[in-house]
Amino acid sequence: MRTVQLLKYLADPAMRRRVTAATNKVEAFNGFSQWVRFGNSGVLTDNDPVEQEKALKFNSLLTNAVIFHNTLDIADVVRQLQAEGEIVEPEDRAQISPYLTEHIMRFGMYSTHELALEPDAYEPHLDVDFTKLAPDDQDQAA
Repeated sequence: MRTVQLLKYLADPAMRRRVTAATNKVEAFNGFSQWVRFGNSGVLTDNDPVEQEKALKFNSLLTNAVIFHNTLDIADVVRQLQAEGEIVEPEDRAQISPYLTEHIMRFGMYSTHELALEPDAYEPHLDVDFTKLAPDDQDQAA
């Protein structure tokens, strides 16, 4: 079964592109999650399985929170471009990743006095045509 799958992979360029794209997405997430992780470079030093699970879940929570924040920022930029008359194509949008780190002060000073402030309502509608890309374009965009 493994040999048959390997031969299909070698014979099918579209399948190789899909597998490579999926692998790249997973590796990008893992690299981002590792970047977010702090404290002893993410090495689990506790032998207690409960503490290990907590550390992994806290990292996952923090990673997802940063991804969500980045996604909101990206949506705001897309809306701003559209308000300025720019057309945001689906192909362009497909190239944007929420795994951005340049704007984050990882070990900076943070204030918690804003925690009591209620944020503006989130506008989930983004005026971009997300219709399915053509199969060839989708393989290249991924």
